[in-house]
Amino acid sequence: MTVFETVQYMNNVFLLTGGNMGNRQQNLLQAGKAIEQQVGKIVSASKIYETDAWGKTDQQSFYNQVLHVYSFLSPIEILKLVLDIEVSMGRERIIKYGPRLIDIDILFYNNAVIKTSELTVPHPEIQNRRFALTPLAELAPDYLHPVLHKTVAGLLSECKDPLMVKPLS
Repeated sequence: MTVFETVQYMNNVFLLTGGNMGNRQQNLLQAGKAIEQQVGKIVSASKIYETDAWGKTDQQSFYNQVLHVYSFLSPIEILKLVLDIEVSMGRERIIKYGPRLIDIDILFYNNAVIKTSELTVPHPEIQNRRFALTPLAELAPDYLHPVLHKTVAGLLSECKDPLMVKPLS
C-alpha cells in the first residue's frame, strides 16, 4: 500500500479537550500525548483558550483546545479510548457540568452522522457552545456540519453563547 492509499482511508476526527482542575495546560498536553499514542496522529491543534464554565458557572474557568486527528479507528473505538484516557488521568464523573481534570469530546468524525445510546456525532451541542466553536473555527472554519449544513465559521457567527472565550497569551 502506498502512502497515498493509506491517507485516503484515514478518518478525519475533531476532538475537543478541556478541563478546569489542576494544571490545566499540562492536563491538555498530557491528553494530547495520550491521544496521539492511542487514537491517531494529531495533524493540527488550536491555540489553548481560557473559557468561562458552561452549564455550571460557579467554578474555575476552563482551558479548551481542539485537536484535528487522523485515525484508522471507528467512532466507538475512539470513544472508548478517550474515556479510558480521561479515567487514566483521574477524571471522576460526580457532578454534571462540574469541575474536571480532563474532558474529551468527539465533535466530528468525517461527515458521519451517528446517533446511538453510546455516542452522538456531530456533538449535539456544538452549535451552542462558543468554547468548542472558537478553537474549531481556528482549524476548520469551512468544515460543513453534516446535519445543520452550515460551516463552523457560520455556526460561530450565529452562536448565542455569551460566555467568554479568549486565547491564552
